[in-house]
Amino acid sequence: MDKRVAVTVLVAAALAQVSCGSFGWKKVRSAQVSGFDWKNCGPPDVPAVLKTLTMSPDPIPIPGDLTASASGSTAVELSAPLSLNVTLEKEVAGFWVKVPCLDEVGSCHYQDACDILSQLIPPGQDCPEPLHTYGLPCHCPFKAGSYTLPQSDFYLPNVDLPYWLTNGDYRIQGVLGSQGKELGCLKVTLSIHSD
Repeated sequence: MDKRVAVTVLVAAALAQVSCGSFGWKKVRSAQVSGFDWKNCGPPDVPAVLKTLTMSPDPIPIPGDLTASASGSTAVELSAPLSLNVTLEKEVAGFWVKVPCLDEVGSCHYQDACDILSQLIPPGQDCPEPLHTYGLPCHCPFKAGSYTLPQSDFYLPNVDLPYWLTNGDYRIQGVLGSQGKELGCLKVTLSIHSD
């Protein structure tokens, strides 16, 4: 079989797996996230950067306990609207396949990340722990400056995931922007295995 035909068949099969009519969400009884890695991907002068991020254990159990710490900075205020372009790729038969945006999950463009934060944590409500304890914001605007989350413990509950996101190796890139300017970029790689 011609290599181009084989690649086309593999890509078509992967996209069918991701976008076929049987798309649905499933309650994950247990999962493990392993091989988590990250890096900044913006140009050297991008104003918002993640400086450190550590998480343990590896693999991370879901449900289960997670210990994390992070630090980052922004040279400019991050205020609405903050666009967020996410590219999600899944490895299928040795090829990286871009996952389309389905039900706001996948390779999606979000017009305002600030609005998403407000939906998750309504304005006027205290930020969840441990953000509240350390005085870290969870709503826009984020003032220019440095932010640090000391080593903190979190509990990760059971989650509902799209069925196609429950097993595999993934690459995710998020690009934050405002008024046509890139403000930050982060690449993450990880593997998910679920029951």
